Amino acid sequence: MRILGLETSCDETGVAVYDSERGLLAHTLYSQIALHAEYGGVVPELASRDHVRKTLPLINEVLAKSGSAAADIDGIAYTSGPGLIGALMVGASLGRSLAYAWNVPAIGVHHMEGHLLAPMLENNPPAFPFVALLVSGGHTQLVKVDAIGVYELLGESVDDAAGEAFDKAAKMLDLDYPGGPQVAKLAESGVEGRFIFPRPMVDRPGLDFSFSGLKTFTLTTIAKHKLENGLPDDQTCADIACAFQTAVVETLVIKCKRALEQTGLKTLVIAGGVSANKKLRADLEIALAKTNAKVFYARHEFCTDNGAMIAYAGCQRLLDNQHESLAVNVKARWPLDSLSPL
Repeated sequence: MRILGLETSCDETGVAVYDSERGLLAHTLYSQIALHAEYGGVVPELASRDHVRKTLPLINEVLAKSGSAAADIDGIAYTSGPGLIGALMVGASLGRSLAYAWNVPAIGVHHMEGHLLAPMLENNPPAFPFVALLVSGGHTQLVKVDAIGVYELLGESVDDAAGEAFDKAAKMLDLDYPGGPQVAKLAESGVEGRFIFPRPMVDRPGLDFSFSGLKTFTLTTIAKHKLENGLPDDQTCADIACAFQTAVVETLVIKCKRALEQTGLKTLVIAGGVSANKKLRADLEIALAKTNAKVFYARHEFCTDNGAMIAYAGCQRLLDNQHESLAVNVKARWPLDSLSPL
């Protein structure tokens, strides 16, 4: 089965063609970073309009790259939530319309399920069951995964997600959008240990997260060392970024270890934009090696939003004869554990 996948949940337009026998045939991604950088964050209306301009040309590009014609496509998968409603409507409307015109089934894919399954695109994919750490945008979740669609939420952020905390720390340090990679880059020149930031909610039982207090601690630290321009000197900014990143990473590592111990599993999957963080990957591998557990993640280009993960996830559900009606349904919020199993 050959599937066309469309991802338009936020500020990136991703399109891919995935074949159930041959694997990923082609994919492309258009980022709106330059469009939104001027505003320091995503402007929903601008995001929607840019998806309108870019999605169809990218579909034509990917079909050509994969050597596929419309007649070769057996189904269409599109992100139907969670995300920005306007942006979701662009991909869902176009995907559903193409499916109708080409007389093939269509399936709305859960954005976070796409991220969760992205490591399955690698040559050495994880085997079920496993624990998944999903760290993407406004989501920080620990999920027990027994099979596709069989998800148990173990813990989640009760306020700011890790990605949101990175972005807010970046704004405090006057870094460019998107903030996460900028904080990580600045942290590389920071001195480890000059500042010690709290590891929120690790001193109590449970697997939930909270990063709002860490954000406040960062703001207070910056205020204590600021110069006339409102910021500390360059080295102090780097040291603060280093301390902030270390606190977030260590918190995630502690909770991941706790989740594996609680479930008795030995496999961890990390997925989502923050999973591209080098320190998070390195520290998780070191920590889990001591317990004979393994960590899996997608290649860097499939950590952020992309069409390949949507095409793969949609393919699995279409192979299970799941599909959408002619109605276009998108959801700004959509609990992952409400999905139907395969």
